[in-house]
Amino acid sequence: MPTQIKEVHQLRGFSRWAYRLPRWLFRLHLGWILGGRFLLLVHQGRKSGLPRQAVLEVISHDRVRKSYCVFAGWGEQADWVRNVEKTPAVSITVGRRRLAAIARRLSPAEAEEVVLDYARRYPIAMRVLPRLMGYRLDGTEEDFCAFARLGIVVAFQVL
Repeated sequence: MPTQIKEVHQLRGFSRWAYRLPRWLFRLHLGWILGGRFLLLVHQGRKSGLPRQAVLEVISHDRVRKSYCVFAGWGEQADWVRNVEKTPAVSITVGRRRLAAIARRLSPAEAEEVVLDYARRYPIAMRVLPRLMGYRLDGTEEDFCAFARLGIVVAFQVL
C-alpha cells in the first residue's frame, strides 16, 4: 500500500518556475524538445469558459487507437481534471502536432493496467514521481495498482 510520507503544498520559488518551464517550451513552439513524453492540453475553464493550459506527462500512447493517457496525481483537486470532465472536447499538442481530442476518465481497472505498464517501462520514473506527490511505494504490482487508484488516469482520444 502506498505510504504517505509528506503533505505536498503549492510550489513556490524555483520549484514553481521549473514546473512551468515545459509550458513555456510549448508556447515558444519548442515542445518537440520534450518528445512524446509530454503533451500540452488546451481545455475550457469550467467556470470562466476561457481557454486553459496544462503540460502533462504521457504515461501511455496507443498508436493504433490514437490515444494518449495521462495520470492526474492530485486527483479531483486538479483543475484540469474538473474542466475536462465538464467539457471533454480538448486540443492536445504532442511534439509538433496539434490534435483535436476527447477526454475520458479511465475506469479503475483500466487505470491500473496503464500505470502497471508505465511502471514496467519506466521503473526509475515510477520511483521518483510518487515521491514528488508525497508517497513511497514498495515496488510491488499491488502497490502500483493502489497508487493508480489514488489518482485519476485520463485518456485523450484523438479525433
